[in-house]
Amino acid sequence: MAINFERLVSRGVARFLSDELDLSGVKMSVNAFLKIAIIGSLCIFIGVSVVASAIVKLGLELGILGGIGASGIFLVSLYAILEYNVDKRKTFVENLLPDYIQLTSANMRSGISLDKAMIAAARPEFAYFSKDVMLMDKQVYSGETMQNALLRLGSRYRSRELRHMMRMMNESIRYGGDMGDLLSQMGKDLRNQAIIQKEISGQLFLYTIFIAFAVLIGAPSLYALTNKMIVVTDSVWAGILKSNPNGLPSTGVAFIRPSPPKITTNQYYTFSIVAVLMITSMGALIVSTISNGSALRGIKYLPLFMLVGIGVFFAVSFVISSLFGSLGAG
Repeated sequence: MAINFERLVSRGVARFLSDELDLSGVKMSVNAFLKIAIIGSLCIFIGVSVVASAIVKLGLELGILGGIGASGIFLVSLYAILEYNVDKRKTFVENLLPDYIQLTSANMRSGISLDKAMIAAARPEFAYFSKDVMLMDKQVYSGETMQNALLRLGSRYRSRELRHMMRMMNESIRYGGDMGDLLSQMGKDLRNQAIIQKEISGQLFLYTIFIAFAVLIGAPSLYALTNKMIVVTDSVWAGILKSNPNGLPSTGVAFIRPSPPKITTNQYYTFSIVAVLMITSMGALIVSTISNGSALRGIKYLPLFMLVGIGVFFAVSFVISSLFGSLGAG
């Protein structure tokens, strides 16, 4: 008996996921998406919990916490992929809108109707947007009003520019006016807006370089240096405690007694790896926000930033180990 996973969530969640799938262009039902999310998170939870508690010997409680964290990361990653596709489609449409509007305006100036002008302007290089325009035309011929069809077209993308254009076209249809001139002016405005955005991105380029250097070079290098310092300190304290089994005496004040650090080298090494991964991932999102205006576009840079950060960490660790090998830090 097949399980209907949509019944496991509320109608609001199912409706939200349906809208997200439509906006992202993913040809998948809500039930199929929930099946992947629920079964996948359960499998990851069980697998990580068993591995962490039984094989790695972290204990049952830590194993369960690790499984919850891993399944949570899986669910967040699924949602992030959807949002990335939504933003990708939005960016694609907003980049082609000026050209598409100018083509539609030119077609209308030649004397054809609005729907025919929009179909004629739907070039193959406009990819799925052209398919949506053709679908809009089919809806018009099946009895849908042109105004509703335009609103439906605008709702297929999370783009304020596209929706604003659809509203302006509806206002022109409702109250009259030269649609060709309106489209031509909107195309010019969108093109000027894109130029301004590129100029702003160029002015913020130095900030992008600084943040990229800090997260890719600065932070991994500092964590590698600190990690090796702890290794050296640990080896020094091992020699001191070997010479003084009862510990060091108090220094002047009775309650001040030097003692070795409580954190172990392995604990700080694990913390350093996790910290570098978190800093580089956040850095990728920040760099994308500054340069493109959208943090979601930084998702595609996450693997590269993480690999570079970890690579710098190990490279600096190797160099420092070579320099201080005589102290037992390697």
